[in-house]
Amino acid sequence: MTNDPAALRSGKGHRDENFPVASRLIRPRHRGIILAFYEFVRIADDIADHTTLAPQQKLDLLDRLEGGLLGRHDDVPEAVALRRALSGRKLPSHHAQDLLTAFRMDVTKLRYRDWNDALCAALQIINHLQDCNKDYRDLDRVYVPADALAAAGATVEDIGNAASTPALRQCLHGLAARTGKLLEQSAAFSASIRDARLAFEVAVIQALACRLVAMLRTRDPLRERVHLTKPGVAAVGLVGLLSGARSRLGRVFAAPQAPRNA
Repeated sequence: MTNDPAALRSGKGHRDENFPVASRLIRPRHRGIILAFYEFVRIADDIADHTTLAPQQKLDLLDRLEGGLLGRHDDVPEAVALRRALSGRKLPSHHAQDLLTAFRMDVTKLRYRDWNDALCAALQIINHLQDCNKDYRDLDRVYVPADALAAAGATVEDIGNAASTPALRQCLHGLAARTGKLLEQSAAFSASIRDARLAFEVAVIQALACRLVAMLRTRDPLRERVHLTKPGVAAVGLVGLLSGARSRLGRVFAAPQAPRNA
């Protein structure tokens, strides 16, 4: 087994994600640290999702990645890059460490009873629904909660099929609908962000997430790949930009005017 976490990269990069990562909408001075954070987390994700490593091997590699982040060694360039980027901005490392804790849970916890957990944010749930078949077949990992499966009359084993049974389809569509409710709660978020360029990026992500949820409410992720094409991403992203601009204008006009001098 290699002791180099970076050697286990899947080849996936920031341009391959569902949602933009440090796009040109973000101010240039912020993009470097965002990409450093992404590269670090991408390695951790690839370790946790590796199909041939034993659980303890994965945990040891995640520990080694954390050691590089905390300055215990300089053997993982991506960990060193993030450590230096955070230090340069006087930012703490606990957000990256929190994600490492989540990836350790991915390694050791393969079933979930329910989704009554604030950590189950909409963007992550979308990824779970898209990849539920692959996660089960390759890693025996099931994010679809047991209570939702039972309520629909579906089983864990149904997730490994080439197409969803009617019961599993009902379950997955229902979870997509619940995820849509989360996105309703986040709809106003972009307009509350002071930095306009960051606000536009969030508005684009919101629009992309809403479109993917709409697709997941009607399609079968076991039978087909439920992802947006590049033209689809561009079209939905433009809608997100326009929506973000409209929301920010609405906030400007709604703001109370300062009284004029008498």
